[in-house]
Amino acid sequence: MLIQRLTIIGVGLIGGSLARILKQTGSCKEIVGCGRNEANLQKAIELGVIDRYELNPATAVKEADIVVIAVPLGYIAEIFTAIQDSLSPTAIITDVGSAKACVIADARQYLPQHLPRFVPGHPIAGTEKTGVEASFAELFKKHRVILTPLAETEPSACETITSLWLKTGAEVVNMSVAHHDEVLAATSHLPHLLAYNLVDTLAKMEDRVEIFRFAAGGFGDFTRIASSNPRMWHDICLANKDALLEALTQFNLNLSQLTEAIAKNDSQYIEALFTRAKTARDKFI
Repeated sequence: MLIQRLTIIGVGLIGGSLARILKQTGSCKEIVGCGRNEANLQKAIELGVIDRYELNPATAVKEADIVVIAVPLGYIAEIFTAIQDSLSPTAIITDVGSAKACVIADARQYLPQHLPRFVPGHPIAGTEKTGVEASFAELFKKHRVILTPLAETEPSACETITSLWLKTGAEVVNMSVAHHDEVLAATSHLPHLLAYNLVDTLAKMEDRVEIFRFAAGGFGDFTRIASSNPRMWHDICLANKDALLEALTQFNLNLSQLTEAIAKNDSQYIEALFTRAKTARDKFI
């Protein structure tokens, strides 16, 4: 499958990495980038990530075969509104958002006529770095990409987006919207929230300089994701609020029980918890 024109709105880590691998595999004749930061788009040209760019989303999507929306969740409604009248009737639209219910709600409101060609997606890959300079062609290799097609989505559109992601070396799986948002709230959104909160908590302590000076490797491993894009994760927290609150409620309950066990010197409870956690992680990761 040769894509004649692919438009990527949001040429950052995810969008840039997708462009890189599709260029590397010769899958696209032309890749058009779009975004608000012209300096970033110029850098994408210099790096050979995209062929040309547009600052206006409506202009960027004209005559595109596939449009990939790779902007923070809080901007997706704005992008859908901007492109709705400029999309080709045959254009396939997909996204890379970390929460799906909110994206689909925006699509139903602003892209109702394009729903048969809309394939919501989410690559489970990334780093704490941002911008096109952080992108690399191997980002998606051996990672999963989740698609959450709608009842209206044409099978051919889903097949096209599946084929696109397979070219990146990813494994593609389909999932319901609700299940996706629940799973990602627990496995991705909650860990990011905890990392941000831990770093912020320690940074407010009086001995914060000493705390960070003597932080060991485990601290760096656990808090690496707190260097991620704050705006992006702000949007994710609000977009997937219900599922995230459920995960937080369960986590807080377990943390309260652990706090009580430590206060009571409950050695048996503490060791049993740590053993269960180690066993689970060794088995699944």
